[in-house]
Amino acid sequence: MVTGLPRRLKITTEDVVEALTPNLNKIIQMVKNVLEEVPPELSSDIIDKGIVMTGGTSMLRNFDKLMTQQTGIPCYVAEDALFCVTKGTGLILENLDAYKRSLERS
Repeated sequence: MVTGLPRRLKITTEDVVEALTPNLNKIIQMVKNVLEEVPPELSSDIIDKGIVMTGGTSMLRNFDKLMTQQTGIPCYVAEDALFCVTKGTGLILENLDAYKRSLERS
């Protein structure tokens, strides 16, 4: 930065883990907080079937295993995890009349 010229740096796996750990811990804590608020009839389904993780963060190597270890609930990465939200939104838009009541605010 002093010279303004680019330079090479070697970044190790440990460096990346150290950088990501605080944010991953926040995500895990938020999941735990949500699970504490879930009604019993829904929490039993979650415990039985597990948590399906989507999005780019879910694709971090072994994050599903870490989430399972920290929550005690089996966690799985969805097939095509990067595009799940986009595909789901598309399905809702294609079938808007069927989903309209579910999407309206109470």
